[in-house]
Amino acid sequence: MEDSSSYLWKEPCPECGSRDNLARYSDGHAYCFGCGHYEHGDEAEKPSGNRRHRVAAEGLITGGEYTALGKRGISEETCRKFGYQVSTYNGQKVQIAPYYDASGNLVAQKVRWANKDMKTFGDFKNVTLFGQHIWGEGGKKVIVTEGEIDCLTVSQLQGNKWPVVSIPSGAQGAAKSIKKNLEWLSSFEEVILMFDMDEPGQEAVRECAELFPPGKAKIAVLPEKDPNDCLTKGKGQDVITAIWNSKTYRPDGIVDGMSLWDAVVSDDHVASVSYPWDGLSTVTHGLRQGELACFTAGSGIGKSAVVREIAHHLIKLGEKVGMIMLEESTKRTALGLMGIELNKPIHLGKEGVSESDLRAAFEATVGSGRLYLYDHFGSTEIDNLLSRVRYMARALDCRWVILDHLSIVVSGLDDGGDERKLIDRAMTMLRTLVQETGIGLILVSHLKRPDKKGHEEGAQTSLSQLRGSHAIAQLSDMVVGLERNQQGDNPNITSVRVLKNRFSGETGIACHLAYDKDTGRLSECSPDFTQPDDEEEF
Repeated sequence: MEDSSSYLWKEPCPECGSRDNLARYSDGHAYCFGCGHYEHGDEAEKPSGNRRHRVAAEGLITGGEYTALGKRGISEETCRKFGYQVSTYNGQKVQIAPYYDASGNLVAQKVRWANKDMKTFGDFKNVTLFGQHIWGEGGKKVIVTEGEIDCLTVSQLQGNKWPVVSIPSGAQGAAKSIKKNLEWLSSFEEVILMFDMDEPGQEAVRECAELFPPGKAKIAVLPEKDPNDCLTKGKGQDVITAIWNSKTYRPDGIVDGMSLWDAVVSDDHVASVSYPWDGLSTVTHGLRQGELACFTAGSGIGKSAVVREIAHHLIKLGEKVGMIMLEESTKRTALGLMGIELNKPIHLGKEGVSESDLRAAFEATVGSGRLYLYDHFGSTEIDNLLSRVRYMARALDCRWVILDHLSIVVSGLDDGGDERKLIDRAMTMLRTLVQETGIGLILVSHLKRPDKKGHEEGAQTSLSQLRGSHAIAQLSDMVVGLERNQQGDNPNITSVRVLKNRFSGETGIACHLAYDKDTGRLSECSPDFTQPDDEEEF
């Protein structure tokens, strides 16, 4: 019996005392989602709140009368139309909503007390929608509300001339009730769902709308919680307006092209922040929040040096930056940023730098209040890293996060050792995080070793060389390759090649960077720039 019962309402739990965790069903059984308290169903005994009444399963209340519901603004005529009566039960005045089966037989009643307690009589397993027995099949439109009083309200506002029904079991049981009566509802050209405007009602309305063929279900939006609230607050005309203005339901993400005129004629300004180098800014149009920019290169090419320059540049622009540098300590990262500020590679030694200069460089960068570092202590578990990025974004207001590098993140995943699957999973999680938080994520990734000349010998980068499958290329908004021939005539010259540019489509060589071993800086240079000095590892 319990498998075929319908959800009716929530009520206080007698076991744990919760206000509305106990769910009551049409066969009388109940379950508390707070403490797990369970009550068996009994057709001869159906509780209402904390009060119990005994009545024969087949017994229905008789002797009711039709009268206006003054506080609800419902007329006697409307009540008579739907068979909605007022009676006395156990010495207390109650309202009675009748329910019929498909053959038009009165088989059940929902009884409501003044304190809003409710109780059911009869057999609800085969009932139709409240009010369905009044209207024939088919027609222009039918309106479905969440409760009986709202059904009476909408019908009355339309002169009791047009089909209006309500579900018997509240928002949580709405879909089940709609399914049972789907054939009857589908006989109408339009089905307008006018559920309560609270969260449960709106969740239910979307669930129910998806049960109908495309284009049949419409959703009405009200200025108050429900139709009767509108009526009692003098907004009855707004209910009629909501009926006429109801919108055809479309699943989330489906947009009618006709609704896009205002969007296409407006001038959108996409906020960008520049890179430290003009050439790269020109091709990429800068860095943007909500994008994932991947910097990739072979081993030893200088990826970390590049992203430290970017971090320093952002900090000097007044941006808040989070840095997760998994191949170096926070001290090494701090010294690198301070060295960029001082134009001196102080990670190799602080000779010739006064403490006051160190302090000034520290306060301008690491101690500026605009930088947050992750002291990972060897922990690279992906969930742990994601939580740190989320914290940087939401709690610390970092607009930009640098993660160096992906291979170490992947090493913290356990997926049978399949690198392709590991990279796919990590990139999906990072992409989702960017969408969730709106940060600009600057990610460092390695390249696969090419078949012939290696990247350390200046081999050209390409998207096909990204490690793993195509996840890095597909899920990144921008991919930038760094190329440097460590054994060539100019070993300290790096070519910066844009491999993917979702924003504008522009790709190719954006600029060239020269590393100065005396200053530790990467500066933009011309393509034919000659660096006479010996190679300096960075």
